[in-house]
Amino acid sequence: MQALAGAVGESYWLAQDGAPPPAPPLTGSASADLAVIGAGYSGLWTALIAKERDPGRDVLVLEASTAGWAASGRNGGFCAASLTHGFDNGMSRFPDEMDVLEKLGNDNLDAIEETVRRYGIDCDFLRTGEMNVATEQWQLDELVEYHASATARGLDVRFLDRDAVRAEIDSPTYLGAVWEPRDTATVDPARLVWGLRRACLELGVRFHENTRVEKITKTGGGLLLHTPRGRVEARRVALATGAHSTLLRRLNHWIVPVYDYVLMTEPLTAEQLAAIGWRNRQGVGDAGNQFHYYRLTADNRILWGGYDAVYYNGGRIKPSRDLREETFVKLAEHFFATFPQLRDVRFTHKWGGVIDTCSRFSAFFGTGYRGRLAYAVGYTGLGVGATRFGAQVMLDLLSGEPTELTRLAMVRRKPVPFPPEPLRSAVIQLTRWSIARADANGGKRNLWLKLLDALGLGFDS
Repeated sequence: MQALAGAVGESYWLAQDGAPPPAPPLTGSASADLAVIGAGYSGLWTALIAKERDPGRDVLVLEASTAGWAASGRNGGFCAASLTHGFDNGMSRFPDEMDVLEKLGNDNLDAIEETVRRYGIDCDFLRTGEMNVATEQWQLDELVEYHASATARGLDVRFLDRDAVRAEIDSPTYLGAVWEPRDTATVDPARLVWGLRRACLELGVRFHENTRVEKITKTGGGLLLHTPRGRVEARRVALATGAHSTLLRRLNHWIVPVYDYVLMTEPLTAEQLAAIGWRNRQGVGDAGNQFHYYRLTADNRILWGGYDAVYYNGGRIKPSRDLREETFVKLAEHFFATFPQLRDVRFTHKWGGVIDTCSRFSAFFGTGYRGRLAYAVGYTGLGVGATRFGAQVMLDLLSGEPTELTRLAMVRRKPVPFPPEPLRSAVIQLTRWSIARADANGGKRNLWLKLLDALGLGFDS
């Protein structure tokens, strides 16, 4: 496809100017009150909040590559209030505490906005909300039902009919939408990483990048983290590596690495932008089971991603899988079907990366090594905002004292585990096929999907 001919195979966000020079690798021995493994959002929020809570705490971050190189620097930049991957998903799993989880999620997003302001993080944080658009009648019917239930709960959710949604963003595919104007912000993901890293350094957090933790062993007063050229003795450890670590093998029961893919256009001209509108710059997702997500950047590019959530049989993570040409072609075709008035636009970047996916679609939490290590994992593509909440949970778990967060059922319970391979691959591929069939069949879920719904084990893009 000609529109993809010049696209560079790397994350647009991480390729921008302004990346900080990496901290030196660890050599020799070191110690810390708290060692954080991983310098993505989860690890950076943990380090920052730990120092804010106790400025005297000695915090050390170890990163296998450079800050934000994985999911934190490759995502769409949707920073949502939801901690449960949407109200309906949370309600199906934690009905007795959804009011609390909704409040905690909104407070969490408010706190992210305040942190960005307080530390002067230049990450294009825009709290314009997200619009969920229907492109099929069955999707519209579901949005009408959702709007009715949301407004009954007193939420600010606006229903837009065909004319109203096309007045916001003009696509001939739109039949209607719901717009939640305060529940989501868009951000520049890499600049958020770099800003959080800088804030941590200003508070005295130490960093060693290009330092992979190869194993963890017990020691008298805590845990010993072994790296290729050194080791760290830490009283407490926060494991914040998403799908990229095998340091705690039990997590393999609950996590699968799913690849997500993204395109970025060239900057739109004033005429091209006028042709589609988008004056309120909302984030957008469509209401299919296999859904697209898209948004504008600060320089009026369109990021266009989603739809294909790919699990490679066996679950191995390989750099070669970050690029998948058949998915990029499919995404480009869908883009031009949505915005035919942009038929002359070209794509400048294409990339992919791994999402740490679990069966309940939202993070889960726990401890290891008799409470000396805590983890938060399984964000399933909605971690830009929820990782800050996860950082608070990890720190509360490491304190050893019960708190409002550690008493939550969401924190105490684990998701349904995935079966072992090769059954795992068979189950996931059958589920992906069934989801595609549901989208092609008016949203009707087959017996397999209904069974998974009943078991609490699903798979979604």
